[in-house]
Parts: sequence; structure tokens; C-alpha cells
Amino acid sequence: MLAPVQLLSASRQNLRRLILIRFLVLAAQAGAVGLVYKSGLLVLPWFELSITLGLSLVLCLLTALRLRGPWPVTEQEYALQLSFDLIIHSVLLFYSGGSSNPFVSYYLVPLTIAAATLPWLYTVTLSGLALTGYTLLLVWSHSIAVPQEQRQSLLIYGMWLSFAMAAGLITFFVAKMAEELRGQDQQRAERREENLRDQQLLAVATQAAGAAHELGTPLATMSVLIKELRREHPEPLLQEDLAVLQEQVKLCKDTLQQLVRAAEADRRQAVVEQSSVEWLEVTLNRWHLMRPEASYRYQCLGRGTPPRLMPPADLTQALLNLLNNAADAHPDKLDIRLNWDHQWLYLTIRDFGAGVPLAIAEQLGRPFFTTKGKGFGLGLFLSQASVTRAGGTVKLYNHEEGGTLTELKLPRAYGRA
Repeated sequence: MLAPVQLLSASRQNLRRLILIRFLVLAAQAGAVGLVYKSGLLVLPWFELSITLGLSLVLCLLTALRLRGPWPVTEQEYALQLSFDLIIHSVLLFYSGGSSNPFVSYYLVPLTIAAATLPWLYTVTLSGLALTGYTLLLVWSHSIAVPQEQRQSLLIYGMWLSFAMAAGLITFFVAKMAEELRGQDQQRAERREENLRDQQLLAVATQAAGAAHELGTPLATMSVLIKELRREHPEPLLQEDLAVLQEQVKLCKDTLQQLVRAAEADRRQAVVEQSSVEWLEVTLNRWHLMRPEASYRYQCLGRGTPPRLMPPADLTQALLNLLNNAADAHPDKLDIRLNWDHQWLYLTIRDFGAGVPLAIAEQLGRPFFTTKGKGFGLGLFLSQASVTRAGGTVKLYNHEEGGTLTELKLPRAYGRA
């Protein structure tokens, strides 16, 4: 998955656009030279101009071949490519009138590209190169005999054509180059956010591993004490409460054991493929043992064969966290629906609670932020991290008829080879 990164780099994309600019300018230059040659309006050093245009074509082809290789395009190479353009343009101007040629304003196109895409030092260096070339053309160039009656009209139309070409290239291509750099900066910012999230997940995972290790002993002690209390106190009402307590302690122990088994299975990549309907039903049954006070209605709306998944343990835990959040908001009449299309698997959970206040909606999903009087504010954060790693999304909406609608979306073929 890392191979296409080089193809998407801003410098590589900008160099491709620079090649396109070269071909367009080369076509315009060759067309202008050919038109003047055919019309006989001017007498120019045709051989020297042809050699220079040929070298420009060779440079375009070599650069296009170079882009087919895997080597990254550095800023130094990109600046060198722009310097070649300035030198070739200076040579063409030298053989076609020097500084009096109206196309001398094309110097601004490579400089504008450099200012939009390169650091300040490279831009200053290229500006110095362009200024040096322009200065030399003021005092040293191949003179051209132009009839006096044609000089003014050629200058005016040449200046218009030069301005139109430069304005078009700068407006379109430089805007695209700047957009590419902005996109690269956005990708870097997203990677920084992902790294920060991964660091937060690592910190939470470290604390969870330590807590799981420490909870084993007190849970075993509680289990022994509950058994002794059930032997010593045969009262029916107390027996019922102790049975519920014993079941909850056993559930906690099973959860810790499952955590260890899931970690070992993840290490060995021993994740079992199963139907999405089966995965959801098994998870709902497990969740209902944890939250017996909650009531829900489950509907499978998908048509055809249900998608098959290979969900890891953290994805199942993410679903349990979302179900617990809905039950905490309102434990009665949860509406759970499963659907799918050719690309995505959709799971919605609607509760009939008070909804999410708009003032704090943007804070949800951040670690250690919670709207409840209890809890650590980690459930939604961990759920979002697990689902995002699976290529899906988790979104919360205020339902128009009241309550909160949680939408979990997963790729249909997630986890399958």
C-alpha cells in the first residue's frame, strides 16, 4: 500500500505539469518559427534555432523517461529543470532579436512556477539567472533586420501573444501546482493526527493491559467469597442477588480471558471468517448478557447473501461500546438495523434518549471526554479508532424524531483475502 506514495508526491506531479508546459511552449515556438520561415517576413538563423528547439525536445523526452523510474523528484532537481528552461529561452531570444523580442516576458513563467512550488533560496537563484540572461540580451544578441513599416505591428501583436500565453500558463498550471502542494500539506496534517491517535491508543492499551493483569486476583477472591456466602445464607432473596452477582463476576473473568485469547489470536492472525449476520447476532447475545436491563429490536434489512467478514476482537469490542453508549442514553426499545449494498455494510443503532447537545457534539470521540456522570470517555474514542483502522466510519446524529442515531459503516469485504 506504500508504493503509490511516490507517484502522488507534489514534486513529481509538478514536474509532469512542467513537461506539459514545455511541450505546449515548444509547439508554439516551433509553429512561430515555421510560420516566419514560410512567410519570409524575417531572415533568422534557422539552423541555430532548429538546433535549440531540438535540444528542448530532447530535454522534454528525457524528463518524461526519467519520470517513469522509481526515483523521487527532489527540489534540487526541480529547480535544475526550471533553470534549463530559462537557459533555452535565453538562447532562443539571442537568435531572434534579444531583448527587443516581445516574448522576453516569458521569463516570468518559470519564475512564477518557482515562487509557487520551491523554497525561497531556489526562487532567488532562478531569479538571478533570469535577470542575468535578460541583462546579457540587452547588450549582446543576434540582430535581425525588420522593415520599419512592420516593426510596430509585429511588436504589438507579439506582446499580446506573449502576454496571453504567459497568463494562461500561470493561471492554470501554477494554480494546479499550488493546489498539489496544499493537498500534500493536508496529507501531512492527517498523518500527524493519525500518529497522535496511535500514541493515545498505545497509552490506553498499556493501561488496559496493566488493569487486566491486576483485576484477575480480586475477581478470583470475589468469586470464592460469593460461593461461601451462598452456602452460609440459604435465604431465597439473598440467593437470587448472590446468583446475579456471581454471574456478573464470571462475566468479568470471561471478558478478561477473552481479551487474552483475542490478543493471542491477533498475534497469530487467527481470525475466523463468518457471516455479518452471525457476527452481529453473536455480539448482541453477548452484549445482552452484560446489559440484561436493556431491550432492543433487531432487523436485518439486507437482501441476498449476507457479506462475510473476518472481524478482529477490537472491532467486536467497538460494537459493544456503541451498544453500551446507546443503552446508557436510554436502555428501552433500542432499534438496531443491519443493511448492506455492493460496497458497504451498514449498522445503525437508535436510542430514544435526549440526543447529543450541539454544543458538545464536536467533542465526542476525543479521549477522556464523556457526557455521562460516570465512565472515562474512552468508549467512543476506541470504537472510532478500531472502525477507522478497518476502513469504516462511525457517525452520531440527532434523530429528527428524538434520540441519537449511531451509524457504523464498514467495507463489505473487510478482512477477506
